[in-house]
Amino acid sequence: MIQAGSRVLNPERSTGFAGPLGLPAITKRNREQDLALGGAGRVAEYGVALDGHAMPATPETPRTAGPFFVRHEFPAMQDVPVFPPHIAALRPYVPGLPIEVLARQLAIEPGRIAKLASNENPLGPSPRALRAMVEAAIDFSRYPDTDCVPLVGALAERHGVPAEWIVVGAGSESLLGLVASSMLSQGRKALYPRYAFQAFVNAVQKAGATGIAIDEPELRVDLAGMREGLSRQPSLVYIANPGNPTGTWLEPGELAEFLTLVPPHVVVLLDEAYVEFLPDASQTDAMAWVRQYPNLVVTRTFSKAYGLAGLRVGYAIAQPGLADMLRRVRSPFTVTTLAQAAAEAALEDQPFLERTLANNREAGQLLRAGLEALGLRVLPSATNFLMAEVGDGQTCARRLQEQALIVRPVGNYGLPTWLRISIGTPEESRRLLRAMEPAVAKAR
Repeated sequence: MIQAGSRVLNPERSTGFAGPLGLPAITKRNREQDLALGGAGRVAEYGVALDGHAMPATPETPRTAGPFFVRHEFPAMQDVPVFPPHIAALRPYVPGLPIEVLARQLAIEPGRIAKLASNENPLGPSPRALRAMVEAAIDFSRYPDTDCVPLVGALAERHGVPAEWIVVGAGSESLLGLVASSMLSQGRKALYPRYAFQAFVNAVQKAGATGIAIDEPELRVDLAGMREGLSRQPSLVYIANPGNPTGTWLEPGELAEFLTLVPPHVVVLLDEAYVEFLPDASQTDAMAWVRQYPNLVVTRTFSKAYGLAGLRVGYAIAQPGLADMLRRVRSPFTVTTLAQAAAEAALEDQPFLERTLANNREAGQLLRAGLEALGLRVLPSATNFLMAEVGDGQTCARRLQEQALIVRPVGNYGLPTWLRISIGTPEESRRLLRAMEPAVAKAR
């Protein structure tokens, strides 16, 4: 050990004389150098107590106390946190503009605003879910059930799979993140369509993995391109059916054929957040696929058709090997007891689901016809939103906001000429169409 008063042996890292801890003593020259560095270096100064332990210099124990006060210059470092490159390059997920924000901007009551940006249920939440929340006797001083046992039991009965195959999370996007965390790391790859849900793309990047985006020339998942992408040896394949933000979908036969081509060590993540809105003829038998393929994960949500977006409840279904891994990486207590009770009740509210789908058909047909009458291209959709090509999507969205209408520009997906418009009530559709013609004129 270097004794007090001895010379410091590493002049490149520190200067002056060392105190009892082998750290250099303070000198006037060092203080002048600190000022010249302008903060590029970091200096730590220590006092030394009588028992030989370091302690900070204070006004009561001034730095001029001789060799009992020591100093160490650490290597120069940045003045701001330095993030890993794959984290620094993340694009934040862009949600729809909140109603309250626009209400303040326009100085109007929130009730006058129609939000058609986030694909929420225009009928509100399931009445049975509301009743369950009111009647639930919940002790909020207790943590929620991490495994959501009653809800998982109801889901297992509904889908005809064992309870251990089901993992509940805070919205289905949290499950997308869990799958990415389980399967990806630096050096691994994920394969997905060009216009995949941004939350999944971000999850890939957060894992430090390489994303392989397959073009969608018709704004529909190109399964031929995805098949070719399998040759690039991904660890994870993501497909949303129907897709978001496009709204387009694949037929069951197409998906079934693709699944036969995926190697068994490659996990397939099938995101079915909008599955309830698929036409009857296009409904998949995803549970049969899960039973057949141990490398398949299917995710679903209560946010859209069941109207519980504000409670954040989603779930994944997979065979035990995958499901167990998702539980391992899931944070504890992510779904509140209130949300669990609401989701379990909503699952049984078939009349509400039927009203939701009926409203979606009526208002959707009205909205599509009106947009096409304006000469706009509108994509086929099996969801509760439509994609319309309007010119400059951002400009059109701003013009509609001036009329207290919130829609979603999708330039962040690489689709700057498009708007994603949620299907609201028929009256909201008529209101949007009245404002749309002058807004589009400004955007072209």
